[in-house]
Amino acid sequence: MSEFRQKCIGRTNLVGSFAAIPHPVAVEVMAQSGLDFLCIDWEHAQISRDMIETMVRAADVHRVPAMVRVPGHAPEAIQAALDSGAQGVLVPRVSTAAQAQAAVKASRYPPKGERGVGPGRAAGYGYRIPEYLAAANDRTVVAVQVETAEGLANIGAIAAVEGVDMVFVGPGDLSVSIDAVGPSGADKLADAIRTIIGATIAHGRTAGIFCASPQTISRWAAIGASFFVLASDTMFLGAGTAANCAAARDELA
Repeated sequence: MSEFRQKCIGRTNLVGSFAAIPHPVAVEVMAQSGLDFLCIDWEHAQISRDMIETMVRAADVHRVPAMVRVPGHAPEAIQAALDSGAQGVLVPRVSTAAQAQAAVKASRYPPKGERGVGPGRAAGYGYRIPEYLAAANDRTVVAVQVETAEGLANIGAIAAVEGVDMVFVGPGDLSVSIDAVGPSGADKLADAIRTIIGATIAHGRTAGIFCASPQTISRWAAIGASFFVLASDTMFLGAGTAANCAAARDELA
């Protein structure tokens, strides 16, 4: 668990998934599947703040690092995720260097940032504050998600921000923002993704990307990406159910 950030910034190939089902049982099932990490999706899933901590705790039981994709840029949400014991945060829709800098400040304790000190779960509810403070900055992954046309235009400045560990590509929102939705926009989207990954690697940061299917991972790994969020628990649930239902009907035919 303590080596998660080092693996991230060392560009070890890591495959995880989004956890969107707001229940610890779903987290435990995913955690036992062989994934390298989980990213709890507080941005798009209907997950309450108190459930974030419960889901992180469920991942901890199986020694699987859990990050949290926070709902936005608010420092309070970033701190809540980290106080829950999450190993890092993924901050969505980062489109400027200033936004990236704000994410770093909210995630790191002074002198590297402005994160507030509190008696949350990560710090043993106040019983291990000194120990937690001593190690937190070195163990917390700060990832920013680039998924807009503005972010694409500013990728060099974003990737250059000190304290950003990872630049993560959100292909879905990016395709909408740059008018590259569907098969007709595939080449335009691929060019944009290559630009983001290239600039990220050039600035010494780790490049990550969401992949809806495993077949696309090798494509982006070949140009430097090393952190992959593969689908989500809800996607796996739906796909697995559909495939087995179809197989069952074939048996009855």
